[in-house]
Amino acid sequence: MKLQVSNLNAWYGPAHILFDLDLSVGEGEVVALLGRNGAGKSTTFKSLVGLLERRSGSIVYEGRELASRPTHEIARAGLGYVPEDRRIFTELTVEENLEVGRQPARPGAPVWTPEKLYALFPNLAAMRNRPGGRMSGGEQQMLTIARTLMGNPGLVLLDEPSEGLAPKIVEDMATAILAMKREGLSLLISEQNLHFARLISDRAVIIERGRVRFSGTIAELQANPEVKEAYLAV
Repeated sequence: MKLQVSNLNAWYGPAHILFDLDLSVGEGEVVALLGRNGAGKSTTFKSLVGLLERRSGSIVYEGRELASRPTHEIARAGLGYVPEDRRIFTELTVEENLEVGRQPARPGAPVWTPEKLYALFPNLAAMRNRPGGRMSGGEQQMLTIARTLMGNPGLVLLDEPSEGLAPKIVEDMATAILAMKREGLSLLISEQNLHFARLISDRAVIIERGRVRFSGTIAELQANPEVKEAYLAV
């Protein structure tokens, strides 16, 4: 198993947000973390990469326990994180943003180069010298993902990759994610868009109020309208 999370709890100050969360991601697998706004998806990701001061439980990545490690060590271990708010360097060009993310190749992880990433995201290839601040939201999202891949991670956490994007860009994003999977990359993707999750995912985990309410294949979720209505309907 690429990532095994057991009994994950997390707090913001005194507020208990995640409750004994269990989830896993296999080698080369795409798992969708589904739930409504406020369900705890982003908190889960921040907990996995060490951005919350108070958390407990087990986070085993490639056989290594990371729960007590600081964020920079978790990143060096090969866990990539694409936050919801993108955080590109707006004054730097596309090429310069990619160089910021460069890390050495890792055993067992896909190796990414700028040219390979331009093939994955053709929109970026046409604007290599454009400052990040002069790009659309969808282009910035692609750049953020590409910059993370320059670190050659073995697993990437993608937080709400389709949110606020035009339908054509969402389609391009799904195509890129499936291409990443073919390269052998494992992905855990936070989503509210069930249609998008169906296009890209092998399995789904649904959380509500910080607790796992469903875990199974996308086909099993599709066959369970009660679960979809209870935890995903707006």
